[in-house]
Amino acid sequence: MKQSLQLKLSQHLALTPQLQQSIRLLQLSSLELNQELEQFIENNPLLERIEPNQDTGSEEEATPFTLVSQEATTTPADERSEASSQEDSFGDDQDIWNEVSPSHGIRDDNDEPDYPQQDAGTTSLRDHLNWQLNLTQLPLRDRTIVSLMIDALSDDGYLTQSLEEIAEMLPTELEIDPLEIETALKHLQNFDPLGVGARNLGECLSLQIEALPPETPYRNIALRIAQQHLEQLASRDYNKLKKLLQCDDDGLRGAQHLIVGLNPRPGADFAAADTRYVVADVIVKKIKGMWIASLNREAMPKLRVNRMYADILSRNRESGGQQLASQLQEARWMVKNIEQRFDTILRVSQAIVDRQKHFFEHGEVAMRPLVLREIAEEVGLHESTISRVTTQKYMLTPRGIFELKYFFGSHVATETGGACSATAIRALIKQLVAAENSKKPLSDTQIAEILSQQGIVVARRTVAKYREALQIPAVTLRKSL
Repeated sequence: MKQSLQLKLSQHLALTPQLQQSIRLLQLSSLELNQELEQFIENNPLLERIEPNQDTGSEEEATPFTLVSQEATTTPADERSEASSQEDSFGDDQDIWNEVSPSHGIRDDNDEPDYPQQDAGTTSLRDHLNWQLNLTQLPLRDRTIVSLMIDALSDDGYLTQSLEEIAEMLPTELEIDPLEIETALKHLQNFDPLGVGARNLGECLSLQIEALPPETPYRNIALRIAQQHLEQLASRDYNKLKKLLQCDDDGLRGAQHLIVGLNPRPGADFAAADTRYVVADVIVKKIKGMWIASLNREAMPKLRVNRMYADILSRNRESGGQQLASQLQEARWMVKNIEQRFDTILRVSQAIVDRQKHFFEHGEVAMRPLVLREIAEEVGLHESTISRVTTQKYMLTPRGIFELKYFFGSHVATETGGACSATAIRALIKQLVAAENSKKPLSDTQIAEILSQQGIVVARRTVAKYREALQIPAVTLRKSL
């Protein structure tokens, strides 16, 4: 086979490192951008942040941006010291109980009690219950069983293991009587919060109702519903409930109001809160009758090239400072790409504001249909770029804070040949349900007919889809007495 050389010319698109960095920065959220910058600054000494109290008058290549840290500080729950316990009344069983008893929550009755003030915001449910257990004068045998039950509770305060399973966790030589397990459960269910230690929703509500004063109106009816007829109450089968309970509308209504006021998740208040903060990238205000978008200065990093390293590099250009030269170029690219990122966000945000000005004036019902292509054509960018810009970027408006993607949505045709956005339809459905007669709530078909009368052609199944997206129950579940 004969070998030969050929020349061939072709064109192809290549992404430079600077362009790749620009695209990556554009799709990051504010928090992710700060993390990216921290990593970059750690690896590149030529770039540094300007702190708010630093003088920048004599520095070069500084961006007019300010950074606000988004890291939330959480306070851990207070740790309680472990306490060992001794009970003379158990004789030979003492070592066995010390072995199976959890290390926390058990205290010697002879010890001087130390009762720290409890704070539901910083104390776990188990710590709170063990603290109450330490206040009791129960024998070690009972306290150990209760402590095992506390460890078996879910975050909502329900007992996740059966009493038989808890009994199996204890040594067989102790010969635990089932009555002792039941008694320990009763002790646990008398602790705060009310309803803790329940094995199901009905028992949880019953415990809270039983704690009410006997003269509480409709207490007995509510207790019977919680113990026997929760399913009928959930399905709004009021006629059947009245027959089963032999009560009138007022009695059933009062019992229902009493049950609704109870807490179905007694342990939820002690759960660790997962707080997440959103920092708006853009702020929208009405200025002289015009809706104007501006960058949030507190969400923007303030950067500059390190002057000391730049001077060293300028004095030693002839002595092989290639690494510093490369890092200097990368630092300048980063500064430029950060500026370009925020400039693009501002341009896209202003284009969105211009298209959705009726939303800022009148709310969700005035939201117009909008797709990425419209904004892309307006600002002269590709749709994929608009998608990156509008993801995890937030706009602070007089109506609240919204992700930029919120302003985009599908449309439904109207009888006049126009279009109505899905967001506006959802807002109308929400308004109709809020204004309906609770005794005769609107069905999906009736809502579709009302929208049709307003010129919005929408199918019943579409109404059902939007209603479910709004987490509005079906018509049978919205009916009340």
